[in-house]
Amino acid sequence: MNDFSRRKLLKATAVAGAGAVVAQGVTTAEAHGASAVNEAPKHTKCPPAKLTGRIVRPDDAGYTNARLGWDQLFSHYPLVIVFAQNTQDVVNALTWARQNDVAVRVRSGRHSLEGWSNVDNGLVIDISELKSVHIDSAARIATVGAGLSQLEAVTTLAEQNLAVTTGTEGTVGLSGATLGGGFGFLTRWLGMACDSLIGAEIVVAEGAECAKVVKVDLHNRDLLWALRGAGNGNFGIVTSLTYKVAPLKSVTYVQATWDGIGDLRRIFDTYQRTAPYTDDRLGTQLEIHRNQILLFAVLAEGTPAEAKKLLDPLLSIDSPQVAVQVGNWGDVYAGFQIPTADEPANWKFYSQFTRKPFPSKAIDVIVSFMQDAPTDDSNFFTQAFGGAVRKSPRGGTAFPHRDALFYSEPGAGWGTRSEEPGVCDPLTPQAQAWIAEFSLALRPYVDGAYVNVPNVGMQDWETAYWGSNFDRLRTIKAEYDPRNVFKYEQSIPPAS
Repeated sequence: MNDFSRRKLLKATAVAGAGAVVAQGVTTAEAHGASAVNEAPKHTKCPPAKLTGRIVRPDDAGYTNARLGWDQLFSHYPLVIVFAQNTQDVVNALTWARQNDVAVRVRSGRHSLEGWSNVDNGLVIDISELKSVHIDSAARIATVGAGLSQLEAVTTLAEQNLAVTTGTEGTVGLSGATLGGGFGFLTRWLGMACDSLIGAEIVVAEGAECAKVVKVDLHNRDLLWALRGAGNGNFGIVTSLTYKVAPLKSVTYVQATWDGIGDLRRIFDTYQRTAPYTDDRLGTQLEIHRNQILLFAVLAEGTPAEAKKLLDPLLSIDSPQVAVQVGNWGDVYAGFQIPTADEPANWKFYSQFTRKPFPSKAIDVIVSFMQDAPTDDSNFFTQAFGGAVRKSPRGGTAFPHRDALFYSEPGAGWGTRSEEPGVCDPLTPQAQAWIAEFSLALRPYVDGAYVNVPNVGMQDWETAYWGSNFDRLRTIKAEYDPRNVFKYEQSIPPAS
């Protein structure tokens, strides 16, 4: 730590915590005005920073809960966690970390699937309590704090009959999902989540030890382009996001269930040849478990009769159990959420995109591995693309997988949640071997990977996540983070 011992650091942390001021209710604009750091020239040293916000340290009663992530396969022990209450808390935390040579990680919804939003003996800047919302219904523009979960965003917008693309899991952070691309049931209709992003507020490193706030919109086109698909902890800390939202009064939600997987070959082949080409309003997901096949579908502004007609090629296979719901998108979305306490503790996924229909050999691979899945929760999941995904928004995006027919991922889930994770579950070796072999067997039929579902051992991850966009991303990184302050196992390095 460069002449700054751990004991001194703990002492400094305690002092900062004791004197911290948590400014409840301070608006983003007020936070900007309060920040002298923002105006610091690039080569001027900043005044000594103090940590502000809600601060949690290892000796605090709430430390275990504060440090744990959703995926308990990973267990880290940060030196201090700052739950920012406003943008200035983020500026202070980043400046403090730089002045004291402490590693920094950024966290929102705690769903980092390789545990990279946490770090041992470092500073975690948690933005999950930045939950401001401002909606201009006439202009159809929403500016929200980066701490909103997807469930909070969907239900808040739906109260005014508005929507933006999100993923399907409500506890995932909205900012994390959007900044990596973001897709779900509304993707084929509205495009990727990042396509609707028209602005952001981001705290970036400045000079040798400072931090400042940057407003991002189409006027600083390069940074907005980079945030749309590569913004997760690579360039700075996003504290608010501005979206162009769409009107949405009602959806029809359909769930079909087939017992067993005897019809998997027919169902999967029919799905891949229809779902990416159907009415753009229809978003679908197929989820295969070892004992059942599930189809989920959302038709925006459509009736049950329309939905069933569009899904008929699938629903006519055998005799699935079918449930239909019509209503406000927020109510429907909230209704299919699964409480975190009911989910397995440990997860491992492999992400992949497909540009051509799977041949029969590839479908046979899915059948073979799903018959031998380690748990009932383990699954093979696929999401239809096509539709609006193929259209880039004004200014473009760093997300490169627009020509995919569908996205898919084998996923293994196992273990029981605990306040003491990190103890090796006896099923862990089997589950990890199963999913690694499954992914390897599918490799000839897939292309690329999704940055929001990373893998630490992936070769050529740079092009797998971002394709030909990687060199441009490195150039933008060199402009906004030349000292590589925002660094983790698969972060974008600055161009030299």
